[in-house]
Amino acid sequence: MRKLMAICVLSLLPLVAGAVDTAEQQVRTLLSADWQWRLQTRPEYATAIGEHRFNHTLSDTSLAASRAALLHHRSVLLQARAIAAERLPAQDRLSLELFIHEQEETLRLLALYPWQLLPISNQDGLHIRFGQMVAQMPFASENDYRNYLARLDAVPAHVDGLVEQMREAVVTGWVAPKTTVAAVPAMLRAMRESIESGALAAPFNSIPATITPAAREEFAQAGPAALRTKVAPALQTLEDFIRNEYLPAARDSIAASALPDDAYYTLLAAQHTGGTQTPAEIHALGLREVERIRALIRAVIPRTGFKGSFAQFSSFVNSDRRMFYTRPDKLLARYRRVVSRANAQLPRLFLTLPSEDLVIKPAARENGESVGAAYYEEGSARRPAGLVVNTARLDARPIWEVDALALHEGVPGHHLQVARAHQLAGLPAFRRHAWYPAFGEGWALYAESLGYEMGFYKDAFSAFGQLNSELLRAARMVADTGIHAMGWTRQQAIDYLNANTANALADNEIEVDRYIAQPARALSYKAGQLRIQALRSRAQMVLGERFDVRAFHEAVLANGPLPLPILERQVGRWIDETLEAAPLPAPPRAVNGS
Repeated sequence: MRKLMAICVLSLLPLVAGAVDTAEQQVRTLLSADWQWRLQTRPEYATAIGEHRFNHTLSDTSLAASRAALLHHRSVLLQARAIAAERLPAQDRLSLELFIHEQEETLRLLALYPWQLLPISNQDGLHIRFGQMVAQMPFASENDYRNYLARLDAVPAHVDGLVEQMREAVVTGWVAPKTTVAAVPAMLRAMRESIESGALAAPFNSIPATITPAAREEFAQAGPAALRTKVAPALQTLEDFIRNEYLPAARDSIAASALPDDAYYTLLAAQHTGGTQTPAEIHALGLREVERIRALIRAVIPRTGFKGSFAQFSSFVNSDRRMFYTRPDKLLARYRRVVSRANAQLPRLFLTLPSEDLVIKPAARENGESVGAAYYEEGSARRPAGLVVNTARLDARPIWEVDALALHEGVPGHHLQVARAHQLAGLPAFRRHAWYPAFGEGWALYAESLGYEMGFYKDAFSAFGQLNSELLRAARMVADTGIHAMGWTRQQAIDYLNANTANALADNEIEVDRYIAQPARALSYKAGQLRIQALRSRAQMVLGERFDVRAFHEAVLANGPLPLPILERQVGRWIDETLEAAPLPAPPRAVNGS
């Protein structure tokens, strides 16, 4: 508590000296201080981005920490608003604008509910993220192992905070749907029962020989002991609490609009789409996109040689054994070939290429049922970025989805965008590591479509895979808004996905459960993709022959991640500057008699 209050008090102190400091000094001091606060209060995030100073701690999950965070956000927003933005250089002015935007968006949500709304579910939480965090930690020195032991010692307090948060949710009525937490006790039990054989124990099973024999012996004994005596009992506490207290109080409704303040979902939808559309308008947009993409798919299916309806084709591509690899190494090899081909084509579309390596690797075996077909793992100075492929249940990983997924998660999708942002050394850290869902997921979905310009999707099945990927993102808009704003049942949403996408039926159930647990997140993909495509179309129309797709992509990515309205303004400025640099030729003068 003493440490927490110190952080809170420091965040309320003036971060600038006064009139003697320039506006530029003020904004940089503020952003630097806030960044250190973020790393210190979110040490798991710090580990994920390669900042290892806080590898010995876990985040404080108590209600007191939530109160302190609220005070911090209010304090830094007031300080940011007091800085004379008009006196700043362009990039510092943009940094200040982005910082104010982030703080305002955070406080809008906290005004509705100032605590952690759903700290654990069947989609996210300690039982999923802790193992991933361990995989991101270095284990090369004695200090690395002592950090990890300290983190294991911190698990009971971390769990106590989660329980405190969830008890507050029960009191205030901001509880999760039963369907999102019903499976969590069993997931926690499985984690506890494999505590000495799973991912959490792995570092103690392969201690480097560079560590002294005495220290190796110490860690080999202390590690399993901490897992048995600290982590396992804490997991048991959390499991018992959820089963006996939280689940009985959880709500039967699955809609976010059933929470005590129905403005919650409307605000989430706006934040995840980067716009002002209502859930009803987003729903209608999704319906239009589903119909448009379904028409494109109907034109592709005959190219595969298949004769039959969309539903029959969907069943065929999800069941025919020729559509699946039977060995994990074959699936991984396919992803590696696609990424290699894509890397070779990047200079045709981009002026600046990512300098960070991308490693294609299998997902941890114990995560096989809880993660999608593939996902991106951000890299750091000590750890290469990863395109993580789920090699579990190979009969649910069709070959036709690989090309689009590799471009989405790898290059020119998430990896190119994230690694490009890391390279912007002149920007403050919060911008280089920023995440705006509509920008990040929108870019990755847009990147899938660049495959056509890169020579992919010539095979009809691969082209179908890309279209089905886009179709799923459109159908998500319909299902998510249907669930949370229009009273759809879980089965209605599943039936809609089954009827309108070529996803496997079991996968659609997983999809719907994700939408229930994570309202509005599914909206960001299509919303961002459509806005980026619209910006490209506008640039092509205005610039004509002067349009250079590489310069357009530079304009989109050169400032790091941006909220969509700010991205539109930046791209508009680039269009104007391009026109000024190479104005349209004057029309020929009329000649008498012509």
